[in-house]
Amino acid sequence: MIYFNAFLFCGLVCLIGQIILDNTKLTPGHITALFVVVGAFLDIFGIYDKIILWAGGGACVPITSFGHLLIHGAMASAADYGIMGLFMGIFDLTASGISSAIIFSVILCFLFQPKS
Repeated sequence: MIYFNAFLFCGLVCLIGQIILDNTKLTPGHITALFVVVGAFLDIFGIYDKIILWAGGGACVPITSFGHLLIHGAMASAADYGIMGLFMGIFDLTASGISSAIIFSVILCFLFQPKS
């Protein structure tokens, strides 16, 4: 059942993104930023953790999970270090994803040439 729930959640996120893309003038970058903010907003109220329990890994794959991890790390560090923990912990849980995106981007920019 967890696989079905994961499929439903990821499919719902993709469906919402496609509907927004088709019916508004927002670019994919705007939609991505919107989903990060929605994931962060859901984590502030503890809703995203319940979604992860329901959908499993399916809730950890979409871009909404990035916003969830940003806030989750910041709040965990804030509990340990106070207000400075908000700034120290914001990238704790997302550092590997950000680092790999940078490394793969550099590698791919050397392999491919942009069209003029």
